[in-house]
Amino acid sequence: MASEQTTITVPGPNGEREVRISSPSRILWPELGITKLDLARYVSDVGEAFIAANGGRPVSLQRFSGNVDGEQFFSKNPPKGAPEFIRSVKVVYPSGRSHPQLVLDEPAAAVWAVQMNTIVFHPWPSRADNTDNPDQLRIDLDPQPGTGFEEAVPAALVLRGVLAEAGLTAFIKTSGNRGLHVYAPIRPDREFLDVRHAVIAAGREVERRMPEKVTTAWWKEERGTKVFLDYNQANRDRTIAGAYSPRALPHAPVSCPVTWEELPDVDPRDFTVQTVPERLRTVGDPWAGFGKNPGNIDALLEWWDRDLSHGLGELPFPPDYPKMPGEPPRVQPSRAKKQD
Repeated sequence: MASEQTTITVPGPNGEREVRISSPSRILWPELGITKLDLARYVSDVGEAFIAANGGRPVSLQRFSGNVDGEQFFSKNPPKGAPEFIRSVKVVYPSGRSHPQLVLDEPAAAVWAVQMNTIVFHPWPSRADNTDNPDQLRIDLDPQPGTGFEEAVPAALVLRGVLAEAGLTAFIKTSGNRGLHVYAPIRPDREFLDVRHAVIAAGREVERRMPEKVTTAWWKEERGTKVFLDYNQANRDRTIAGAYSPRALPHAPVSCPVTWEELPDVDPRDFTVQTVPERLRTVGDPWAGFGKNPGNIDALLEWWDRDLSHGLGELPFPPDYPKMPGEPPRVQPSRAKKQD
C-alpha cells in the first residue's frame, strides 16, 4: 500500500517548485491538531520573510520523529538525496574540525526541511560566504524562574539604548517562549570571539543600569530572579531559533519579529503558526530593513577593554567548548567553596 503523501506549490526567486510532503496528516501539535502539511503551508506562506532572516547562512535543523512531545535530534549535514536547490557550506566547529552544513536559499528549501520533519530552524549569525565572521550581534534575554516576559521587556529597552550608544541599530523578536532576542546587524569584519566580547560588554553595561533586574552570571545559582543576558549564544556553533521559526511548544508559537513601538503591549502567545501569516500580510515584516545599515563593534570592544582594565575578565564558556584563554574555572561557585 502506497504511503500517504501530497505536494505543495512553493513560490520563490527561481519560480514555483513542487515540494513533496509525506505523511501530511501527521499531527505535530496535538493540542491544536496542527499537521505536518499545515506546517509546510505555514513555512511557504512566510517564506519570503523567513529566507530574508535565515537564508544564506549555515543552519541546524531541529527534527522530530513524531510530534513536538516526542523524540528530537539536531541535523546539520545535508542528507543524501537532497534536492538540487539545497546546498551546504563547510564550517569550522569549536573543536577545530570542519564539516559541511546546510544552507537554505529559498522558501522551497525551508519547506523541504519540514518534509524532513524539521520544526525549529537555528541559523548561524554568519553568512555562508564568510562563516568565520558574524554579521549579526545577538543577545538572548532569558527570564529566570520567578520572572517572565514582562521583566524581559524593560531589559530589552535598556539594551536597545546601550547598543544605540555604541552606534548599533537594534531589532527585536520574541523567542517563541518567555524571552526576547535582540539583534544588531554588524559588518562582518570581526571573528566570533570579538563579537562575544562585544556582547559581554553590552550585557555588563545593561547590568550596571539594572542591577536588580538583569544578570550576566553564567551559573544558575547566582542569577536569582533576574533576566539572564545570555552572552554565550554569541559563540561559534551556538544558535537560537531564527525569525519566524516555529517552536516545539504545545501552543505552536513562533519566534516573531516585532517593532520597538509595539513591544510594551506584546503578548508572545499571540504569535503562532496559525496567526503569523495573517500578521505578515496585514502588518508587514518589522525586519524588512534589517542589514541595510550595518554597524561595527569597535565601541563595544573599547568597553570590553575598559572593563578588563577594571578587573572584569573573561566569563565561562559553554561546557562543550575547549578550555579558553583567560577563562575562569568551570566549576559551580557553591562546589568550589566546598572544595576550598
